[in-house]
Amino acid sequence: MESKDSRSWGSRLGAGTIASWHSGDVTDTHALLLDLDRTLVDLQSYTNYAAALADVQELVGEWSDVDVPTTDWDRATMSCMSVLHAFFGDARWSQISATIARHERAAIPQSHLMPTVQECFVRLVSGPTAVITLLPGDVARDVLEFHGLRMGQEIDVVVGRDPAMRPKPEPDGVIEACRILGVAPGSATMVGDSTWDAQAALAAGATFVGVTADGFEGDMRERVATAPTMDQALQGLGRE
Repeated sequence: MESKDSRSWGSRLGAGTIASWHSGDVTDTHALLLDLDRTLVDLQSYTNYAAALADVQELVGEWSDVDVPTTDWDRATMSCMSVLHAFFGDARWSQISATIARHERAAIPQSHLMPTVQECFVRLVSGPTAVITLLPGDVARDVLEFHGLRMGQEIDVVVGRDPAMRPKPEPDGVIEACRILGVAPGSATMVGDSTWDAQAALAAGATFVGVTADGFEGDMRERVATAPTMDQALQGLGRE
């Protein structure tokens, strides 16, 4: 590949912009923010989140459910992501995250790039690009490297799950990525595949474009503009 130059959920939805990706209203984007799992790479389909959940239950026992938006993930995946919310700020959070991460890392050899992603990075114009993911940062970087998406080349910044930062659908990761890139969230566009991605971007004040419509639930399914593949999403952003 060629190198690249270097509150309640509902109350936050008005902060950002749902991009009409075919209308050219986001061609002034100064930074591109990308979800990882099932946007760039499908790792989730090969991660045994049911086994990860069993390991977490053995580690911490039972926990109280937390109010998080629904999306199209299977029950085990949703439970693993929800438990990270439930234990945010708890001393056991890092151990829980590491327990889940073992299963995520084990799936890397089976994972695959999503359609058109490699071609998009070959043609991607220069500009700051960050990956914002629910995976731990080290696992995310290993996934990207495995598929030839290199730090400092195709990707400038990876913001992964961290004990000091609330995970998506909270906006913390989007805000942090923009801070590192040196751009305001209002000048950034995020591309992702789920309601959690959309809510994180909008809560931060960024523009959002969805890839496929399958991951968006409730009123978000009607509100989010989507493209079927990454290349079509980026064409609408003027990034190809």
